[in-house]
Amino acid sequence: MTPWEIEAVELVTCNCAYGCPCQFNALPTHGNCEAVAGMEIKRGFFADTTLDGLKTVAVMWWPGPIHEGGGKALIIVDERASDAQRDALLAILSGMETEPGATIWNVFAATLEEVFEPVFRSIDFAADVDARLGHVRVEGLVSTSGKPIRNPVTGEEHRVRIDLPNGFEYTLAEMGASTIHTNGPIKMDFENRYAQFAHIHLNNQGVVRDRAA
Repeated sequence: MTPWEIEAVELVTCNCAYGCPCQFNALPTHGNCEAVAGMEIKRGFFADTTLDGLKTVAVMWWPGPIHEGGGKALIIVDERASDAQRDALLAILSGMETEPGATIWNVFAATLEEVFEPVFRSIDFAADVDARLGHVRVEGLVSTSGKPIRNPVTGEEHRVRIDLPNGFEYTLAEMGASTIHTNGPIKMDFENRYAQFAHIHLNNQGVVRDRAA
């Protein structure tokens, strides 16, 4: 197995209500799952290939709960990546070179029935985890944004986090509200839905647990 490791910041948005039932082993809010996940790698490697500074976006759709399968996915990789870096990122995001069930990418891969040809584009990504602010933009394909959830009575920011000591993606994530617009083979158009901001640290064996549960 090729050794790899990634430390990144992510902004994930989906069509579910705030909190996302998946985080609690519950069924999707609206019966199906539609999601966009963007990340910027702060430090990373795949064997001898460095991945520092690169960005990726995954656009995903399932007709029902994720575990029932039938999903579709489009992977967008930073156009600045070299051929070796592209191959490395596609291997990781496809769940390859990973212990079975160890990472979210490996789990998702088992639920997909159609994966479109990857796209290599300029990715505009920003995410401030503590402030719950960010966006993911790929011209012609993706435009998502995340912001703090607001109290419907006072309008003040409402802060809530999800702590998953045994999660396969993150250990702690800040919750927000999202706006999602996508084109291309998977189309979405949602407002005031789930947004997740997190620092992630994963390798072949899963989440690198660098803080106490």
